[in-house]
Amino acid sequence: MEPTTAHLLLSPDALPLASTSLPIQLVRHRRAHRYILRVTRHGSVKITLPRWGSKAEAIAFAQRQLPWITTQLQKRANQPLPWSAGTEIWLRGERVTINFDERQIRFGCETILYDGTSDLRSSVLAHLRQLAVTELAPRTFEFAAIHGLKVTRVTIRDQKTRWGSCSRRGAISLNWRLIQVPPSVTDYIIVHELMHLREMNHSARFWKHVESACPEYRDAERWLRKHARQFF
Repeated sequence: MEPTTAHLLLSPDALPLASTSLPIQLVRHRRAHRYILRVTRHGSVKITLPRWGSKAEAIAFAQRQLPWITTQLQKRANQPLPWSAGTEIWLRGERVTINFDERQIRFGCETILYDGTSDLRSSVLAHLRQLAVTELAPRTFEFAAIHGLKVTRVTIRDQKTRWGSCSRRGAISLNWRLIQVPPSVTDYIIVHELMHLREMNHSARFWKHVESACPEYRDAERWLRKHARQFF
């Protein structure tokens, strides 16, 4: 009979970590050639021991890797929670609820096809990004024409800390998340970037251009200050 490839070594040991401790799961694997460390999705530490390994050496190995373990735990803590039916997201300045069945995902006035197996978050975010591409670029060119400005290119991006940018050559970059904020705020961001084609700074003269093109821009700024953390 083929010998067991791996077996569990029951152990009450735990690794000290800041003000808490992590349970350790020790597993001996006859084909392992070295100690292997993994942080499980449940927040415990799993150590695979080679045939010749010892429990004491395994724990010592894990203790030497505490900085790496801490980093892995922080990454897991920062991972977004999965979306499910009833999850609320922003769409054009309103909180809308996601509902789905085996064929469709619905939120707000949007309906997208769903195969019932793919990740819900990925499907919704991909749709939001496509909406941003479809709506934001034409809106930017429309405002550019209104204000007599030349835009060479509009790119929809996934900026992590800013809503948009403008280059001296007339290239505008907009954050896809602008599809989630109120249309008046989206228009303000577009106007803001366009006005950089007149003043590539944030001087008093620049803000006069912004105010002339978007008199209610202060309301948009207040909305952004209040809600921005929910998008980044």
